[in-house]
Amino acid sequence: GDFRHFDRDFAQTNRLRTEGTDILLDAARSVGARRFVAQSFGGWPYARGGHPVKTEEDPLDSAPASNARESFAAIGHLEATVTGTPDLDGLALRYGGFYGPGTSLAREGGGDNLVGVVRKRRLPIVGSGDGYFSFCHIDDAASATLAAVERGAPGVYNVADDEPAPVRDWLPVLARTVGAKPPRRIPRWLARSLLGPQGMLIMTAAPGMSNAKAKRELGWTPRWPSWRTGFRDGL
Repeated sequence: GDFRHFDRDFAQTNRLRTEGTDILLDAARSVGARRFVAQSFGGWPYARGGHPVKTEEDPLDSAPASNARESFAAIGHLEATVTGTPDLDGLALRYGGFYGPGTSLAREGGGDNLVGVVRKRRLPIVGSGDGYFSFCHIDDAASATLAAVERGAPGVYNVADDEPAPVRDWLPVLARTVGAKPPRRIPRWLARSLLGPQGMLIMTAAPGMSNAKAKRELGWTPRWPSWRTGFRDGL
């Protein structure tokens, strides 16, 4: 997406997370549903600082970047509404970044999907590449969703693989896996004008997330426990 205009790029998604969620919850209550599972995201909303891998008990960022405030608010609305509805067992799944067939990180697709961008060397390592990513193969997202439909107490769950990793670790592996040249490295001062404030935070300061609660309480185990084997065999 367009990191410089983050909220504008996510405007339709933010409407789905707010208006769409409210409509679906009304529909669920009207037919007497007992359980409601919603798609949230854990790839960048956690507060920065402290340990780089966050659990569901850690706070979300209370001071998001200026160009991402609407997106943070939409995620907050979805999670609070779904998990706070008294007559429904509401679960919000904070998925990691999807990869695998049919996603933006897949071998197939046009040149503008993430693999295409990496092949063109248009995704650089910024500064020291300290931003953490948590990945989730699309098959594991599906199995975790099924587990949440069938079991688990109401609340929020991180759904990702076992190995959160900084950009400096995973991006060169992805490039090598898809036959691309190593990613470029650019200084922070240069990246700031290209990525905008939220893009800078994602690439240099975003935390990863722990999947321990989902494994423990949903009885879920990822088929692809690491992006290292997932990139090699699961794209």
